[in-house]
Amino acid sequence: MAVATLAAASGEDIVPFDMVRTKKSVFQALVDARARYGGKKPVIIDGDERVLTYDDVVRAALALGHALKKGTSARDSVGIMLPTSAGAVITFFALTAFNRVPAMLNFTGGAAGVMSAMRTAKVKRVITARRFIELAKLDALVAELAMVAEIVYLEDVRENLTVFDKAVAGIGQFAPGTIARHGAHDEMAVVLFTSGTEGAPKGVALSHTNLLTNVEQVRAHIALYPNDILFNPLPTFHCFGLTVGAIMPMLLGLKAVYHPTPLQPHEIVRRVRETGATILLSTDTFMSQYARAGDQGDLNSLRLAVCGAERLRDETRQLLRKKYSIELIEGYGVTETSPVAAANQPGANRPGTVGRLMAGMEARLEPVEGIPHAGRLFLKGPNVMLGYIKADNPGVIIPLEGGWHDTGDVVSIDEEGFISIKGRMKRFAKVGGETVSLAVVENCASALWPDFSHAAIAVPDGRKGEQIVLITTNAEAQRIELVGWAQNHGVSELAVPRRVIHAKDIPVLGTGKTDYVKVERMVLAAAQGS
Repeated sequence: MAVATLAAASGEDIVPFDMVRTKKSVFQALVDARARYGGKKPVIIDGDERVLTYDDVVRAALALGHALKKGTSARDSVGIMLPTSAGAVITFFALTAFNRVPAMLNFTGGAAGVMSAMRTAKVKRVITARRFIELAKLDALVAELAMVAEIVYLEDVRENLTVFDKAVAGIGQFAPGTIARHGAHDEMAVVLFTSGTEGAPKGVALSHTNLLTNVEQVRAHIALYPNDILFNPLPTFHCFGLTVGAIMPMLLGLKAVYHPTPLQPHEIVRRVRETGATILLSTDTFMSQYARAGDQGDLNSLRLAVCGAERLRDETRQLLRKKYSIELIEGYGVTETSPVAAANQPGANRPGTVGRLMAGMEARLEPVEGIPHAGRLFLKGPNVMLGYIKADNPGVIIPLEGGWHDTGDVVSIDEEGFISIKGRMKRFAKVGGETVSLAVVENCASALWPDFSHAAIAVPDGRKGEQIVLITTNAEAQRIELVGWAQNHGVSELAVPRRVIHAKDIPVLGTGKTDYVKVERMVLAAAQGS
C-alpha cells in the first residue's frame, strides 16, 4: 500500500473556522467570551449544584491566581490534583492568567505514576483540596507527594487571601488586561500526560493555540446551540474532559454541569435528568453503565451523547437506541491532538467509524506489514501538540519532526474520509506468522457475551511466536463457545484466544480505558498460579 495523505478540507460537511480566535492565550479567550456572552450569564453548575457566572469565574481566577503565583516564576509547571469541579477549572484559569503552566495530575494512577509525572514536568507545587483528599481517601498519596513537593490546599488559600489579592480581582474584573500576565499563544498552556495503558506516561505539551484550535474545530464540526447544557463527568486530567468538557463550553457560551467522578452512574443519570442536560460526554465503558442505571425516560433531555477515548461497542449503541432512542456519536482523539482529531456528526453518523478529520488537519497512512487496506496513522495540524516531555529529559519539550504525530494506531480511511480504527500497533499479536488484532478478539467476546467486560493481551509462545489470552468477567465463559462463534461468523480461528481467564473485574484507568499493564500482571499471576 502506498503512503496516502488526506486533508480534512476535502470533507464537504466540515465548516471552516476562524483562526483569529486561536491566536491568544486561554485566559484572554475566557475574558473575550465573557464580553461576548455577558458577565452575568451562568456557565457552571458544580457538583453541589452551585451556579457560577462568567463574572464569578474571572474574579475568582484573578484572586486565586494572584495568590498562587507567590513562590513560583513565570512558565513554572504547577500541579493540579482535583476532581472535575469549578475549583479545578478556576484553578486552571488562575494559573494561566499569571503565566504559570497547569500540570494535570492523574490521581487515580497511584503514587508511582503521579511522582513520575511530577518529575517529568518538574512540578514542585501541587494544588489540591482537603475535602477532596478526605472523600477520595488520598491521604497516603498526599503524604508521599509532600516529600518532594509543596502541597497547597485551596481552602487555605481562600482563607488567607490578602486585601491586595481581593483588590487585584476587583480591578481585574473590569480591566483584566491590566492585571493578568498570561503567556503568548504559541507557548505551552498545559501539560497533560499519556494514559499509560501500555507503559510509563509521557508529558504532552499543549499550547494555547492547540487548545483554542480544538475548541474551534469542534464548534465547526458539530452544531452547538446557545441553550445547550453540557454534562461532563470526565476527569480534567483527561484531555477530552479538560478541552471539550471544561474549556469549550466556557468559551462558547454554553452552560456546563460538572460531576466529580464518572463512577457514579445512578447519580449521573439523576443529575442529567434534573439539569436537563442536552449533551453528555462519556466513554463506552461509562456510557454502558449509565444506560443500565437509568429508567426509561431518564436521559430524554439528551440530544447528543459523544463517546471517545475507546471503541464504541455495537452493544452499547443498541442499548442506548432501544432504551432511550439516543444515537451515539463516536469520535477519535489523543492527548497529542488536544484531543479531538475526528468525529462523526448528526446526519453523517457512520457506525463502525470515528467519523472524519477536524478542519485544518491532515492524515498520513504508512503501510503496516500483515495488515492490508490500512496503515499507521500520522496526524498534522494546528491542534497537534508542541511535543513530548520525557522522563529522561525533564521539562524539555521535544518538538515533532515536520509537525507530524505518530499516533501508533492502525486505521483505514474510505473515499469519503471516514476513518475506521483497526487497533493500536502494540495491540496486534503475531500468531503463527499471521497478524491478529487484539481489538477483534475483544469484539468477538463482547458480541458473544455483551453483558460482561473483556480484555485480550498477547504473551510469548515458544511454538507460535505469541498466543492470545482473554480475561473476562463472565464466570461461565468457555473457549469452545468462542470457537463456535468465530466459525459461524467467518472470523479466523487465529482470533480465538488460546486461554480464557475469569476475573471479577477488568482493571480500568480513571479515563475509562482498560489498564492493560494491570491486565498483563493478572495474566502472569494466573499463569504462575496454574
